Amino acid sequence: MEREREGGWVYIMANRYRGTIYVGVTAHLAQRVQQHRSGDGSDFCARYGLSRLVWAERGDDILGCIEHEKRLKRWRRQWKFDLIERGNPEWQDLYALLT
Repeated sequence: MEREREGGWVYIMANRYRGTIYVGVTAHLAQRVQQHRSGDGSDFCARYGLSRLVWAERGDDILGCIEHEKRLKRWRRQWKFDLIERGNPEWQDLYALLT
């Protein structure tokens, strides 16, 4: 129950503008993105060189974030691109905003 109150983040990593993307969820965004950037975050991100944080959204409880992540993973690729480009049209790396 305590974990549900902590909140979390749903995020999207990319390797380049409109390139390969990865949708993930975490309670600690800066730490998780750093893991991806160093190659320790996920095999998928390491394999495809996904080091740019291009979109992130904070949620009040981690279970809600997990559900949101699952929904996003079912979205069409273009819908994910549209989501990213509403807030980050140039697909800039947002990691610097976290530190």
